[in-house]
Amino acid sequence: MIKLIRTNSNNTDFVNLVTLLNDYLKVMDGDEHTFYNQYNNIDVLKNVVVAYINDKPVGCGAFKKYDENDTEIKRMFTLPETRGQGIASKILKELEDWSKELHFEACVLETGKRQIEAVQFYKKNRYTIIPNYGQYEGITNSLCFKKML
Repeated sequence: MIKLIRTNSNNTDFVNLVTLLNDYLKVMDGDEHTFYNQYNNIDVLKNVVVAYINDKPVGCGAFKKYDENDTEIKRMFTLPETRGQGIASKILKELEDWSKELHFEACVLETGKRQIEAVQFYKKNRYTIIPNYGQYEGITNSLCFKKML
């Protein structure tokens, strides 16, 4: 059974999962990793979800306020051995619900074009491609998405 907890970026399980995510992204992003990594500080994240199976942390995600109407989804990750079980979708839904509870109207996010599984995942979860926003404007490897809540 998948258990979700709402927490913050001080959660040790979240910190450990993000370390694994960063290791994965270093390989995926290659030379662009330093650029992307500067926008992924977890100390600013107050809204974090960690997923557990049998008390073992298996996935995470977070959001931060992007503007008055939108939150930005950050640090989505599921352990490779637990993928395909719907964990990421449950985490994302919990982040969306939490955003809505805080009176936000939409979620935005950025992922890399080379992260084909992530692109498919967000499309499956009804996110639509939007023009690259903020720091991602003009970045050819970035793909930005939005979903109205």
